Amino acid sequence: MRILCVHAHFDDFEFVAAGTFELFRRRADPAFRAKILVCTDGRSGHQFRSREETARVRLAEQAAAAAIGGYEFERLSRPDGRPFGEARLLSNDLLAALWRAIRDFEPDYLFCPPLPEDPRAGVHPDHITVAEAVRRIAYMINVPHAFLDEYPVADETQSRWIRTPVILNTYDGYMGAGAGRGPDFSINVEMAFDQIVRQSWCHQSQIREWLPWVGRHEIDPPSDIAAWERSLRGRFQRQRAALGLGEGPPVEVFALTRWGENPSREQLESDFPSLLWH
Repeated sequence: MRILCVHAHFDDFEFVAAGTFELFRRRADPAFRAKILVCTDGRSGHQFRSREETARVRLAEQAAAAAIGGYEFERLSRPDGRPFGEARLLSNDLLAALWRAIRDFEPDYLFCPPLPEDPRAGVHPDHITVAEAVRRIAYMINVPHAFLDEYPVADETQSRWIRTPVILNTYDGYMGAGAGRGPDFSINVEMAFDQIVRQSWCHQSQIREWLPWVGRHEIDPPSDIAAWERSLRGRFQRQRAALGLGEGPPVEVFALTRWGENPSREQLESDFPSLLWH
């Protein structure tokens, strides 16, 4: 089993899928691999650090979270090796780089942000760009000549078959109900909540500096990890309320797409731990 989460920013993953990845890891065989692919350099998301310092700090924070979570981590690069900036429009370089990264990892399941269906939905530009990029290249994952101008090979007559993954949308609080019909299923992540807290606590420049500045997340700068755990539980409860799920344990929610493979209900129930249909 291989699972891949593609997101715009350092820390996006910890808020939407870290518990699910941890539950996968706890029950997986030794060949299990999990990976996070971040598609920007993160340097724009701060109010008093320079862009260069912000990029350096956020990269280090994600690496620390990956060490705790036991997942692989890669910052996506253009075909020429340069990182992608933030708030950028969809580009051929982004499509090519995603195509290459997904083919190299060969995930069974790919998680990414959703696309809005309601024009009244709030949007985060980088999230939308990443979601649209994944949708656009999904068909081309098993098209070996799709981006050979950017990634040439020595022999175009020898190709490797790549399985197209199941592609799932994560929750995006910026959109709320405007993301679409709502989740298809949720994962009870109470058993992994301590891990979510530890991993997300690594992102100090976000939870203690940037997110309180943004002012859209009901986050006061936490004084310690215990205060952060209380704040994070509140965030999960607000998410449940926004989705009409009522009171209950923290859950991570996912929506099925038709961008990739179409899985059976039985396959999902077998592969996903603690799955609850909606």
